[in-house]
Amino acid sequence: MEAVNRSTRPILVVDDDAKIAQLVRVYLEREGYRVVAAHDGNAALAALALDEPALVILDLMLPQVDGMAILRAIRRRDRTPVLILSARGAAQDRIAGLLEGADDYVTKPFSPAELVLRVQRLLRPPHPGTADRPARGTITRGSLTVDIERQEALLHGVPLSLTRVELALLAVLLEGDGRVLTREHLLDAIHGTDDGDVLDRSIDAHVRRLRAKLGDDPARPTYIATVRGVGYRAAGVGATP
Repeated sequence: MEAVNRSTRPILVVDDDAKIAQLVRVYLEREGYRVVAAHDGNAALAALALDEPALVILDLMLPQVDGMAILRAIRRRDRTPVLILSARGAAQDRIAGLLEGADDYVTKPFSPAELVLRVQRLLRPPHPGTADRPARGTITRGSLTVDIERQEALLHGVPLSLTRVELALLAVLLEGDGRVLTREHLLDAIHGTDDGDVLDRSIDAHVRRLRAKLGDDPARPTYIATVRGVGYRAAGVGATP
């Protein structure tokens, strides 16, 4: 059966190993995605300037310009989904990548079929809320507003620069109305699937980055409170300290 072209915007695969880049290309093109590849940091930056990719699959150890620098360049520009694909598999590497704004992290060696599933998940519209309580179009808590349809969040009327995952996570927490939400629940809600392979602690990295953008102090939270050993909840959003 002929593959369906899922998007006119390509997926950019950045890897200095041409064999890995070709393997990823083959599996994604089978699913109908358009793929472009870059094999060093400068080529990746040039491709980003030329195209507006729907998603970037990014190696970290690249010649000329390393992957973290490229990730920072992407985040200064927009919130294009970024999936890191790297041989650096230590916990501190994964957390560092997520804190810099990556949406997902896969370590090498990897399953191409699993990689495709993760790409599909990242390119689906976020699904904040739960099956029995779908998210509203707009969620407002005090000075904080999340508009699901427009995919934006405003704090005191000023737009926040959030990634897709951060926006979905914030919406889920606000919809919780102060209920304690486990890490497993948050992963399921923001990704729209029960993906057991995603590390629960990746939620911690996304929350840490989200708090930084909100200017929230974890010790005296206005927006996101930690429930030790369980997860997180909305903390009197917009209330005066």
